Amino acid sequence: MAVTEILLSIFLALVAGVFYITRRNLTYWQRKGIPCDPPDWLFGNLKGLMKTVSFAEAFTRIYKHHLGTGPFCGFYFFQRPAVMVLSPDLTKQVLIKDFSNFVDRGNFSNPKDDPLSGHLFALDSQKWRVMRNKLSPTFTSGQMKYMFPTVTAVAERFVETLDGEIAKSNVIEIKDIMARFTTDVIGSCAFGIECNSLKDPDAIFRRMGRSVLTDRRHSNFVNSLIHAAPKLARKLHVRIFPDEITNFFINIVREAVEYREKNNVHRKDFLNILMELNKGKLKFADKMDEKGLTVEEMAAQSFVFFVGGFETSSSTLSFMLYELAQNLAIQRRMREEITETLAQYDNEVTYECINSMPYMKQVIAETLRIYPILPHLQRVALKDYVVPDQPNYVIEKGMPVYIPVMGIHHNPEIYPEPEKFNPDRFSPEAKESRDAINWLPFGDGSRNCIGMRFAQMQMRVALIYLLRNFEFSTCELTEIPLQMDPKQFLTSSTNGIYLQLKRV
Repeated sequence: MAVTEILLSIFLALVAGVFYITRRNLTYWQRKGIPCDPPDWLFGNLKGLMKTVSFAEAFTRIYKHHLGTGPFCGFYFFQRPAVMVLSPDLTKQVLIKDFSNFVDRGNFSNPKDDPLSGHLFALDSQKWRVMRNKLSPTFTSGQMKYMFPTVTAVAERFVETLDGEIAKSNVIEIKDIMARFTTDVIGSCAFGIECNSLKDPDAIFRRMGRSVLTDRRHSNFVNSLIHAAPKLARKLHVRIFPDEITNFFINIVREAVEYREKNNVHRKDFLNILMELNKGKLKFADKMDEKGLTVEEMAAQSFVFFVGGFETSSSTLSFMLYELAQNLAIQRRMREEITETLAQYDNEVTYECINSMPYMKQVIAETLRIYPILPHLQRVALKDYVVPDQPNYVIEKGMPVYIPVMGIHHNPEIYPEPEKFNPDRFSPEAKESRDAINWLPFGDGSRNCIGMRFAQMQMRVALIYLLRNFEFSTCELTEIPLQMDPKQFLTSSTNGIYLQLKRV
């Protein structure tokens, strides 16, 4: 047989093999008899993802299309079969009741080659359990009280900064200045460093914060492939963070640790707890916990605290002020509650004070319902799982499971007129009439957001200082409705949020 014929035979065999595997993958749900939309041969059910369609839009579309057909429907993440949860009962099973089988998120993590990827949000199984156990002391109520004066000090500077901005123009782009506020808060609480983002919009921490969200080592398409096949990406020694970002956070942690050790500095902050862990001062039952953290591990946890703390809270605050500017009656009611509550505390902003404002909590909850920053939750089945009382619905071992938070939050059967901003949805009476699993901005169960207390504290402090000093209203530059950015994984507006401010 000629060489050409051999090569042609090999080529045809490879093509046939690829065709067979592709067809087998993309007919998985049809063969199982589970509802699923016809997939694209390459993109599965996510064509246009992060180009013209965001994760939130893509998953919400699938959720709404199949809602009511069963506990879950199938879809294809590129050519990988995946589960989209449709019912509250299965959501509870995955997040809470059968959590032990769905402990892993299945995100990409490669600490060996990409140190910052070894953070708590991405770690799985035992590594996650150990790190979560170690970091939990950071976010207790007691620790929040220690950090509280730092947050209020930054909030006071925030008011001064806004006064300076108003002197130039009463129309302000809220999204960026909120990020500068939360950057300064997180920089101080996490690293004990004055970031000065409020004074200098181009300060190094603010620039790094922007870079984390905008600079990519790979294209969105390649990042989606990494997300779809994290184990393969890890075997290929893939890295996702640009070197500049990795080097910055490792160096800043190393320098801060060296300075504190040399000068015997002790602060009640996140970095101090990491240092105590590194020295073995905090002991746990599990022997693995006795092992100290490396500088790279400390940097990874500081990194995720920084990014999660500044971006999620600043975006939520921006969306909240955007809604309050359009709903002045709600804004006035909040301001009245702030004034009345502060009067009970001698006009002093205290930790107890910020937790004594029920209507503010409702406004924050409603904002997070409309604009959940994390548009979906992800888990992976550790072993085959048969949905209770639904023997035909089986989630196979290793299969990714997605809970469409944005879709649930905008389901009119759960929240009538879902696009309307209505904090009364979260009055005590309204909450009692609704299953709590249908509000998931912080997740639920053992793997909920570890920084939830800190985020709530930071946002409440900001709102008190903002609304007691300023009134927010729309202007000609205010975009109504907001255009959301399909290229961002987190819920984010494409353009700025411009509002008019005046002193009260």
